[in-house]
Amino acid sequence: MRHETVAIVVVTHDRADLLAGMLDGIAAQTRRPDAVIVVDNASTDHTGEVLAARTDLPLHVITQDNLGGAGGFHRGVRAAYDAGWDRVWLMDDDVVPAPDCLATLMAVDEDCLIAVREDRDGALVEKAAIEFDLRNPLAIRPKRSTVDSVYADRASMPELVEVHNVAFEGFMARRGVVEEIGFPDPAFFIFYDDAEYAVRARRAGRRILAVRDAVLVRQLDFNQQHDLSGWKGFYMYRNLFVVHLRHGENLLVRLKPWLITLVVVLLSPLRGGRAEARNVIRAMASARGMRRLTDAARPPR
Repeated sequence: MRHETVAIVVVTHDRADLLAGMLDGIAAQTRRPDAVIVVDNASTDHTGEVLAARTDLPLHVITQDNLGGAGGFHRGVRAAYDAGWDRVWLMDDDVVPAPDCLATLMAVDEDCLIAVREDRDGALVEKAAIEFDLRNPLAIRPKRSTVDSVYADRASMPELVEVHNVAFEGFMARRGVVEEIGFPDPAFFIFYDDAEYAVRARRAGRRILAVRDAVLVRQLDFNQQHDLSGWKGFYMYRNLFVVHLRHGENLLVRLKPWLITLVVVLLSPLRGGRAEARNVIRAMASARGMRRLTDAARPPR
């Protein structure tokens, strides 16, 4: 392979201490990145001081209003694309790559890759789906089996495992992928922007491979439970619905958000209450307006 350049895109908001540890991990890479683009979503803590001190990295800082993880990754990928880098590696501020993580990924000649996450004790916590089902209308959750549900530990994994969705915590894509499918959709704000991007990549014929020996250490407990009656619940419902409306492989799957809305409303006296019912109704109404990819996320021209 020819020598390829790579830009790392990091999105952060008010987690300066985690960001500092993450940047330490980048600085320790055996393969130095060509650029580190940090998108600061209007942090109010000492994030600015942490970034100003990193004279050891090829740092490019973008400060913007808090547009969520989706808006941050959209801005960062667009900046990396406009700068002409061959690959872009997306990371949140709460992960730390092992020193050879970037070198290991760059050695794999594939368009879409993910590093494999573990917790601070070394336990496998990679939640990327080995099966993401947008065909079966009876599958309430499209994410079926995951890497850490199929494999007991990293040692039991093959060197490469094909996955169907990703988290923007260690996902790497080549420039040609962005040219063909576009950018992460900023309209998602949080949740499912990474899953939707993976669906687009796979629909364009790209495999997504989890690279066993590319180690990414998650600094926080992996807690996917959220209050569905709170503000995050609105985005979880809405963006899940958008993925089904955009990418459902048959009519019944595309109708599933309506069924979920009905069931949640009917069961709201027993669980979730009026707040969750309001969230899911608002989510369904908003998702209908997002059935098509937003203009900002479309391929560059």
